[in-house]
Amino acid sequence: MHDPIPPATDRPAPGLSLPHVAGLIRAAVPPMHRGGRPIVAAVAGAAAAVKIATGRGAAAGVLATAATALFFRNPRRVRPPLTGVALAAADGTVATVSDVLPPAELDLPREPAPRVSVFLSVLDVHVQRVPVDGRVLDVAYRPGTFLSADLDKASEDNERNAVLFETGDGTRIGVVQIAGLLARRIVCDIAPGDEVAAGETFGLIRFGSRVDVYLPAGSRVVVAPGQRTIGGETVLAELPRSD
Repeated sequence: MHDPIPPATDRPAPGLSLPHVAGLIRAAVPPMHRGGRPIVAAVAGAAAAVKIATGRGAAAGVLATAATALFFRNPRRVRPPLTGVALAAADGTVATVSDVLPPAELDLPREPAPRVSVFLSVLDVHVQRVPVDGRVLDVAYRPGTFLSADLDKASEDNERNAVLFETGDGTRIGVVQIAGLLARRIVCDIAPGDEVAAGETFGLIRFGSRVDVYLPAGSRVVVAPGQRTIGGETVLAELPRSD
């Protein structure tokens, strides 16, 4: 005689094992950039101190810590299967698309070339990503002011960090991390000589900021002011063919 079939409520639901649930949580909660860990720890410590001293503020402390961790999120991105293109270096809104002289520290030809400027609000992901496969030629930091990053003059006057990339065929692209009104710290995790791949995370700007991408002359820009970009996924431009 066969054993009776247990009621459906007594059987574990398919796909609801502990490892599966843990995997779903990991997929839903993006990892945090390591540059934000000290800040999150400081906020959590301050919140704990307030709770110990006053017996209040637990909910506010948890909310502040969670919001800070969310700001430093570093979500996984999937690069498009395309060649001969430059990807967005940051999440945000395209502020300007124009032909301008690149900053001297990028060591690019001293002639007008396409620049795509992306403004990052405090709600955007603030990590920066490599726009092309290749290697790092140079990294140059410049001190400056802290004007609102949505102003065009912020590209020239604000504190910034310029990174020059070169592709395998010799095409050079510059990315400039620009501090904003609230930003006070630019983090860059790469150095000259590093081999990099498009879409990889290479830096972080803490709080409101801007990222400029300088493209070679002859590039066909495919984004417009007001458009939203996703770092490592949105195509900014089609690069000119190398002779």
